[in-house]
Amino acid sequence: MRFDSYHPVINLIYFVAAIWFTIWFHHPVFLAISFAAAFAYSVKLNGLRGLVFNLCLFPLMAAYALWYSYYTHFGVTVIGQNFTGNDMTLESLVFGVVISVTAASVIMWMACVFAVFSSDKVVYLFGRVSPKASLFLSILLRSVPRIKKMAGKINTAQKGLGKGAFQGGLGGIRFLPRLISIVITWTLESFAESSESMKSRGYSLRGRTAFSIYRFDNRDRAFIVVLFLCLTLIAMAVMFNQTNIYYDPEIIMNRITYISIFFYTAYAAFLLLPMALQIAGEIKQKNSLYL
Repeated sequence: MRFDSYHPVINLIYFVAAIWFTIWFHHPVFLAISFAAAFAYSVKLNGLRGLVFNLCLFPLMAAYALWYSYYTHFGVTVIGQNFTGNDMTLESLVFGVVISVTAASVIMWMACVFAVFSSDKVVYLFGRVSPKASLFLSILLRSVPRIKKMAGKINTAQKGLGKGAFQGGLGGIRFLPRLISIVITWTLESFAESSESMKSRGYSLRGRTAFSIYRFDNRDRAFIVVLFLCLTLIAMAVMFNQTNIYYDPEIIMNRITYISIFFYTAYAAFLLLPMALQIAGEIKQKNSLYL
């Protein structure tokens, strides 16, 4: 039932749509739904580390909103003046908040993408279109955790020599350049070994195919029906101008009605669908342990 167990094409369609809507919709309600859904799902997938990372985005968002309103001048509602005497307006401040929330939401959605997509899914999705690009992406995704693990091993070995981080005064200061040098050397050697291994396995031969374990079954078909139903409702919201809002020269948006609430609910259901599947899968797995 977990979302990462569905077909990679479904994962790709969902995340492309979610990130596209997050960037496209500047309406405060839709943007708040996108931010809340991205925040909750990233915490669900990444745990405490995801929570700390998301909380660190808040001061950056506030700083950018203040900077944007300080140096960008439009709008009619004056709330103050900067040191050069230019007016600071409510419209520019709100739009700065919108831009910062949008950027933070996209970053959190990308954290979810990296948690859901494995190297096997990348190879499956892009292998037929561009085998070299898919291989490069899979090697890149695989190398990040390997480099991190190797850096930990190097740090442990250096500590045994008394030359680790925060050890030995000036020796500890020299640790970072030494660590970077060792990691870069190891990474280049690893890439060279991978290249030779791939050549010996016939990767460059013409007509070579890749094995895939993914099949589009009835569960995937049912999910794609629900997915496109939500996308249809969101498209209707766009057609009825429920996602439009103006910030220049003043904030103008449509009145919130029962139809608006219906579209908000459909958008929230679309964005919260993967987390609902994740929770349902965990509950099902937990119940199966007690049977």
